[in-house]
Amino acid sequence: MGAEPTPRREVVTGAPAGRARAAYRDATAHDDVLVRKLMRRQVRVGLVACSLLALPLGLFPVVFRLLPDGGTSPSAVWLLLGVAPYPVLLATGAWYVRRAERNEGDVDGR
Repeated sequence: MGAEPTPRREVVTGAPAGRARAAYRDATAHDDVLVRKLMRRQVRVGLVACSLLALPLGLFPVVFRLLPDGGTSPSAVWLLLGVAPYPVLLATGAWYVRRAERNEGDVDGR
């Protein structure tokens, strides 16, 4: 009953399983450059998508200001507010997703 036995030590003699060896000696620097490039491209795509959304949606107040007060029916205004933005939102979202996946695929090599 005395002292507990010391745990057995394992010796690792090879490369860790599941990790491929880097093709470059300085692979981490190469990966950092790729990640920075991907981040810049994704930010650029995000800014373009926000611009594509902000421009038409931001012009709604101008459109409403230019419409004559008595000549426009309330249903036309609600149609413009309730229906018109959705195709723009869906198209911009679909474009953004395709572009973001393409950017990631370019980095991954897919």
